[in-house]
Amino acid sequence: MLKHRGFPGRLPGTDHQFTIRRPSSTGATPIRARERYKDRRPVDRAADEAFIAALYDHFGDEAFVRGNLDAGRLSWVFGREVVPAEEPFDPESYDAMLRLDLEKARANFPDAFPEDERF
Repeated sequence: MLKHRGFPGRLPGTDHQFTIRRPSSTGATPIRARERYKDRRPVDRAADEAFIAALYDHFGDEAFVRGNLDAGRLSWVFGREVVPAEEPFDPESYDAMLRLDLEKARANFPDAFPEDERF
């Protein structure tokens, strides 16, 4: 499992984690798209926005390996802001390639991007 050095481990002041410390002995937790309802708590929305900002800061528009990124956090943005970068895509692999869909990410989380890079 690739560890993304310098990637934030969690949203500061919360238990919303962005990375995991070690691979599971039973294999990677599958990534699956989760429904985001409008009545989600503000801290949950803030965690999604901070995660998107961290992905953009760390990877930009380049494809990246799932590695030690948390499957739960990825699942909240998977299929919308984060999409598979390879076919066939294996949602249960630490080596799966993903990429940030910048158009959707900017539309859904405009504050996650620097002022000079907004529309």
